[in-house]
Amino acid sequence: MPMRPRVLMLAGDFSEDYEVMVPFQTLETLGIKVDVVCPGKKAGQKIKTAIHDFEGDQTFAERQGHGFTLTADFENINPGVYSGLYITGGRAPEYLRLNPKVLNITRYFAAHGRPLASICHGAQILTAADIVQGKRLTAYEALEPEVKLAGGIFCRVKPDEAVEDGMLVTAPTWMRHPAILKRFLLKIWQK
Repeated sequence: MPMRPRVLMLAGDFSEDYEVMVPFQTLETLGIKVDVVCPGKKAGQKIKTAIHDFEGDQTFAERQGHGFTLTADFENINPGVYSGLYITGGRAPEYLRLNPKVLNITRYFAAHGRPLASICHGAQILTAADIVQGKRLTAYEALEPEVKLAGGIFCRVKPDEAVEDGMLVTAPTWMRHPAILKRFLLKIWQK
């Protein structure tokens, strides 16, 4: 019997609620073990999530979301045991990208040609890890200058699309879950 695939998910306080819960539940439902981790926290501890929505303002509104219980200890992570990496969005990436281990984990997946998915502001971790040079990707539209400054090729996509470049799969918001998860899952199962 083939070994059950495992995915590492990077999250933190004020990750976008849907961008943690929907991929976690989807991957687990399909038989993929998901270890959700946050620097400075252990399995069983919770992160606070945020719900972002557009309500007619110049940017999104933010409300507190659910508490999400982490499933693994960040300090004990060995990237070599995972089939893929999923980086959540929301506000967490703006401070998670300051953690050297987060950047090293991200670089590991890129360097070893393993599936790597990033949604929304998760691209802040990709740019800080210096892995987007010459890559096509998308993110929340406010990150376009950051992606370009890091040497990436920013793509605007239709509501039902994600962007694939090699083993990297990206989407701008939780509204693209079907597209990003389908492409990420295909890469996990093909590995």
